[in-house]
Amino acid sequence: MFKKIALIAVLAQFAVVPAFAQATRAEVKAEAASANKAGKVVKGEGSASPEGKSTKARAEVKKEAADARKGGTIVKGEGSASPEGKSTKARPEVKAEAAAANKSGAVVKGEGTK
Repeated sequence: MFKKIALIAVLAQFAVVPAFAQATRAEVKAEAASANKAGKVVKGEGSASPEGKSTKARAEVKKEAADARKGGTIVKGEGSASPEGKSTKARPEVKAEAAAANKSGAVVKGEGTK
């Protein structure tokens, strides 16, 4: 009895499939062309939202980029956005501090900790 019900359930799915009307190739191509023309087709990995046009002139954008580059606000590579500060100490002074820290044992050598 259970086998008959299972068989009827499986065969019923195949009886319904032809009832759905499918579009012809010409209809599908016309629909795709109209969607492409309307900007509803996503290209690549982008989003479906249209990109906005810039209201600035190209020369103005280039000037802003040059100013940002000079100001150090443009990140290069994988660094942080904050510009690196220059040291106010002289090289011999820094070397003396490093030697003193090394001598006192404040510098850990190798992978272990003290």
